[in-house]
Amino acid sequence: MAESWDGSYDPGSPSDDSRQFENVEPIYDAFVCPLTKQVMRDPVTLENGQTFEREAIEKWFKECLDSGRKLQCPLTLKELRNRDLKPSIALRNTIEEWNARNEAAQLDKARRSLNLNAPENEVLMSLKFVQHICQKSRSSKHIARSAGLIPMIIDMLKSSIRKVRCRALETLRIVVEDNDENKEMVAEGDTVRTIVKFLSHEQSKEREEAVFLLYELSQSESLCEKIGAVNGAILILLGMTSSKSENLLTVEKADKTLENLEKCENNVRQMAENGRLQPLLTQILEGPPETKLSMANFLGELVLNNDVKVLVARTVGSSLINLMKSGNMQSREASLKALNQISCEASARVLIDAGILPPLVRDLFAVGANHLSMKLKEISATILANVVNSGYDCESVPLGPDNQTLVSENIVHSLLHLISNTGPAIECKLLQVLVGLTHTPSTVMNVVAAIKSSGATISLVQFIEAPQKELRVASIKLLQNLSPYMGQELADALRGTVGQLGSLIRVISENVGITEEQAAAVGLLAELPERDLGLTRQMLDEGAFELVYTKVVKIRQGETKGARFVTPFLEGLVRVLSRVTFVLADEQAAIDLCREYNLAALFVDLLQANGLDNVQMSSATALDNLSQESKNLTRLPDMPAPSFCASVFPCFSKQPVISGLCGVHRGTCSLRESFCLLEGQVVDKLVALLDHTNEKVVEAALAAISTLLDDEVDIEQGVKVLCEVEGVRPILDVLLEKRTETLRRRSVWAVERLLRIEEIAYEVSGDPNLSTALVDAFQHGDYRTRQIAERALKHVDRLPNFSGIFPNMG
Repeated sequence: MAESWDGSYDPGSPSDDSRQFENVEPIYDAFVCPLTKQVMRDPVTLENGQTFEREAIEKWFKECLDSGRKLQCPLTLKELRNRDLKPSIALRNTIEEWNARNEAAQLDKARRSLNLNAPENEVLMSLKFVQHICQKSRSSKHIARSAGLIPMIIDMLKSSIRKVRCRALETLRIVVEDNDENKEMVAEGDTVRTIVKFLSHEQSKEREEAVFLLYELSQSESLCEKIGAVNGAILILLGMTSSKSENLLTVEKADKTLENLEKCENNVRQMAENGRLQPLLTQILEGPPETKLSMANFLGELVLNNDVKVLVARTVGSSLINLMKSGNMQSREASLKALNQISCEASARVLIDAGILPPLVRDLFAVGANHLSMKLKEISATILANVVNSGYDCESVPLGPDNQTLVSENIVHSLLHLISNTGPAIECKLLQVLVGLTHTPSTVMNVVAAIKSSGATISLVQFIEAPQKELRVASIKLLQNLSPYMGQELADALRGTVGQLGSLIRVISENVGITEEQAAAVGLLAELPERDLGLTRQMLDEGAFELVYTKVVKIRQGETKGARFVTPFLEGLVRVLSRVTFVLADEQAAIDLCREYNLAALFVDLLQANGLDNVQMSSATALDNLSQESKNLTRLPDMPAPSFCASVFPCFSKQPVISGLCGVHRGTCSLRESFCLLEGQVVDKLVALLDHTNEKVVEAALAAISTLLDDEVDIEQGVKVLCEVEGVRPILDVLLEKRTETLRRRSVWAVERLLRIEEIAYEVSGDPNLSTALVDAFQHGDYRTRQIAERALKHVDRLPNFSGIFPNMG
């Protein structure tokens, strides 16, 4: 029965490796428990005199009771009267003395075997024996230290045998568990660095043992700084926590090691630098005041991507804002630097909701005692610019009890005052704030009103000449945003101030690819009133249009790079170039320039810039202006003087026939010299734009086509041209679609001209849709449109023509 006992009890005997150490004295049979076959640690005697290991015999008794058997001695199988166990003190003392003598001898042997020249098996057995000694009890760990084994085990880390290195790491872990003195001894010298090196070994077993050992060492707060001071230690551990190839236990130990290392501020900083921000954020939220200050300062030095900025803003944004509100200047400085680092378009809403705007604006405008230095005001302005340029509705955020907002007149006046009385750095940031406030229609008008009421237009225009590029870019972007709303004021300022217009032109002329500054500069010029003759003359004098022409050609030929800003730059260039066509009637130099550079041909080419609606619209508008001037530029033929007979007898006179004349303009035309759309074969390209999805493009194309139907040209010939390029139906379709009031007005005018031709009027008179569209224009259009629609309805007999009945009236 005893032999069948499961023997699951394990008294913690030495492993196979450590058991191979020979005992100084043999094991006496009395030392061995009959049940466990192991040397006893706590021998006890039964009533029949048999001795067993206490834990083993207690387990035996329990099994007897559980199975319902009588209480028996496992050796004699005789029934026992009781379960009394009598400690065998003398035997226990003898065994302990025997163990002590053997362990001393075995330690001595281990000490001799722990060197790099010893055989591998002896080294492995020695390390295993040390593990056995240290695992006997917590108090036994001092033996390894007292016997001088720790430095020897550390030396084994230099072994060329991987198995030895792994066991040495494992042994050191067991040696230092729950023993601070052993931890301190292991961490002496360069050992920690050596352990860290194992983290990067390819062999996963060495990595695993090294991270387990580091975890044990990191539980000592005094060693956390030493571990973190090893170059790369924290970064490698962070890499292990995110590794998908490590086993889960190793990843968990690496993570727990990092948690222990968080006790040291320097380690927290290292972790933050390498992407583990939570410890830093926790210190800002929960740390003592001096730690909060220190960590906020450090956060202000970190470079973070936008996703991380949002996370940080959500976590500590409110705490940093509260720190900024404090009266302590160091705290305000630290919090401002941190907020500057995490403020961006993505995090703006979080920071605004956390209440950043009121204290930020207060500090920016504050003067007198306890006010911020200009350097800190620059940081405040930078944060404000970052937040405002996010596109958040700042108009809805009150800045104080009086419910003023960033676009309130007084606030904008204060911003303008600061811009005029500070240095370039803060001026730049404040201009960027205004750029953000003028991006949306809901706020731009407030800013425009404040600028006008403060008379700041001239001051803002002067920044165009600033030597600092960032300041210059901010001012040009602001003026570009303002130009649709105060274009004439800006045009007057540019004409009246020496140098600013030239500075804009120089920016556009730079051959550095296509920059944001260039796109903004040309966008500003494009928004200025096209019919400002004085400004156009000044631009002609400064050679602006020749420069713009060259830039457009280079972009079309693919010679100019700058993908990000190429579209707005090209759109602005074409709009600027088209403004020369608005002054043809008043400025001969404009006509000369258009002829010299054959601008009409360039605009024809740009009509086909598919996908660039603004380019097509501006080009069609320019061709409209050029075509309107064709009737004045067409060279009429020289007619021969009539003969004597013809002058006396008119019946003998006959008008000579001159071939090669333009049917529409009745003279000699060309695209280059007289800008004739017919001679330039442009009409079909304009007609093709009439079904464009952008109504602004359709409006411009229809306006250009309408120049062929003007009173001062041969309308019948103009209609003939449209028929040849199948342009009549598209014009009628524009009227039927009624997309905008402008399109209705233009299309009604063109249709009335077309219907003057009897064949066309007859052909479309039966179209009920067209009649309905004309009736709708007659009933709901403006006064001029209604008059034209009335004439058109008469052409298709929908209204009576009373002029034949009352010839002498009207």
